[in-house]
Amino acid sequence: MTPEEFRRHGHAVVDWIADYRATVAERPVMAQTAPGEIKARLPPSPPDQPEPFEAVLADLDTIVLPGLSHWQSPSFFGYFPCNGTLGSVLGDYVSTGLGVLGLAWQSSPALTEVEEVAIDWLRQMVGLSDAWQGVIQDTASTSTLLALICARERATSYALGRGGLQAEPQPLVVYTSSYSHSSVDKAALLAGFGKDNIRHIACDETFALRPDALAAAIAEDRAAGRVPCAVVATTGTTTTTALDPVRAIADVLRGQTPDETVRGQTPPGIWLHIDAAMAGSAMVLPECRWMWDGIEAADSLVLNPHKWLGAAFDCTTYFVRDPEHLVRVMSTNPSYLQSSADGRVKNYRDWGIPLGRRFRALKLWFLIREQGVSGLQTRLRRDLDNARWLRDQVSATPAWRVLAPVPLQTICVRHEPPGLTPEGMDRHTQAWCDRLNRSGQAYLTPATLDGRWMVRVSIGSEHTERADVERLWAAMQDEVTR
Repeated sequence: MTPEEFRRHGHAVVDWIADYRATVAERPVMAQTAPGEIKARLPPSPPDQPEPFEAVLADLDTIVLPGLSHWQSPSFFGYFPCNGTLGSVLGDYVSTGLGVLGLAWQSSPALTEVEEVAIDWLRQMVGLSDAWQGVIQDTASTSTLLALICARERATSYALGRGGLQAEPQPLVVYTSSYSHSSVDKAALLAGFGKDNIRHIACDETFALRPDALAAAIAEDRAAGRVPCAVVATTGTTTTTALDPVRAIADVLRGQTPDETVRGQTPPGIWLHIDAAMAGSAMVLPECRWMWDGIEAADSLVLNPHKWLGAAFDCTTYFVRDPEHLVRVMSTNPSYLQSSADGRVKNYRDWGIPLGRRFRALKLWFLIREQGVSGLQTRLRRDLDNARWLRDQVSATPAWRVLAPVPLQTICVRHEPPGLTPEGMDRHTQAWCDRLNRSGQAYLTPATLDGRWMVRVSIGSEHTERADVERLWAAMQDEVTR
């Protein structure tokens, strides 16, 4: 493809995306295809000869779009917001078009330095002190893995340079809420802790981790000769957006009492990682920062601008208070990557797992500049207001119940007609949610809470307004009577 052909086809692609975004509200929100249907429409072998690019674009309409659930629809209320705002999409497009890699600062200096600036802008936007430094990763799952690897190495005085974790005389233990994201367990397994050394700590009536239960678990492990290594607390759990009490957890890890605080007791060194993947975006609102009170006591945290904030996927930000430790754990320095600038610049290859990195910072940089902090704040406040409105409607309606506090934009609901057994209630819940999703009117996510099925309503798509939430609530009431 020549530059001129690219110009012509590129205009067509941009027009196609613009048309899609302009009409996405008219499409059934959930994909209407059966398993294997899309694959069956694709040729089993690659084309031997080049195809006209127009044919590729035509297949987007006839094959790809019918097989999509439309996350950008104003009637998408499933999972979590994944807002590829168009300004950020253009940043991602420019990144791909430039085709540069960040193997080292010298391989693309602007890639590194724009990321430094964009990350620091975000740090300021969410109210973190300048003790934090950050890096863009792909997902929160990767960031949690990084945190647990760093915790492991701090607890073992860098066992990776000796016999590794298997040479340690005592097992290391990871603690997390029973409602934490599944990626926490996965990260602990991949980091070598082993399933037997993961503790799921009991939660209170708000589904937040109980500090007293954490303290008891740590004491029990120490008494048994195990080494408490890391705690992963969550600001905004996946199921209910519950808020683990960061300050109280940090106090447990310090072993503090009021007298010991005065004496300045030295912390025992348990790593505290905060998973704020979705809810971290809310911290651009000063009125929401109470939700992670005590955050300055943490060692690391993750938040995903590619969720509620609006960056195009994938764009996760991982912040640490001790970047030198992260670099020591993750560094690699082959001769072909060394340059005279080393020691005076950041080489982000040493801040994560992959060597090569895309110019992800452009989509965050574009987003912040195109929306402005005030624009982002206005949209998030709108979503919070819509969530409170729906919460109040559900709470005031007979046979409907809100099952968890609503600190953010997710409402956990259940329709509870009289006379149903718990098992019957589960079947009823799954059935009406499935009917609503299949109708194409909206997309909701069923999930379990306290062992029973309920329905999550996650409000936060870029173009979701009050009228869309009102239509959803009417559709929910209609479906439960079918």
